[in-house]
Amino acid sequence: MNENLRSVLRYLQENSLKLVTAESCTAGLIASTLAETPGSASWLECSFVTYSPEAKMSCLGVRRETIDRFNLTSEEVAREMAEGALRLSRANVAIADTGLAGPGGEGDIPAGTVCFAWSFQKGERVATYSETRRFSGERNEVRQSATEYAISRIWHYHNTFIAQPA
Repeated sequence: MNENLRSVLRYLQENSLKLVTAESCTAGLIASTLAETPGSASWLECSFVTYSPEAKMSCLGVRRETIDRFNLTSEEVAREMAEGALRLSRANVAIADTGLAGPGGEGDIPAGTVCFAWSFQKGERVATYSETRRFSGERNEVRQSATEYAISRIWHYHNTFIAQPA
């Protein structure tokens, strides 16, 4: 395990964060990577892997209108995935991703494009942050890079969340 992952895991524990993932492009790799650590049940709640539009809608509550308006590979869909996973679990932080690992792109969206969302909850307060990144490499290299990126941004967005007034 690399030092960056170790520091994120310490951060999760120190801040009493319980995590849920809602993964499309990474197909469970975020949860799998986090679960490699003994004791991960103390901060890993569950994971949803939703590839199809139907699964995103039925399992996570993503709205058809959102998919039709913004596309599956969009921050808007990633945000609804994260918020749905948070709502359906006992977690207080959610990571979601949706994108195109490759080999080909879709329309004007190039392969390697991944949209992420991080949602945090404290009491009734929920905040969601999102961004889009493009990774290079073959399909599984894109998935691995996206996984590492998603995990590495937890502390950044959590600190943003806790710095905002309630």
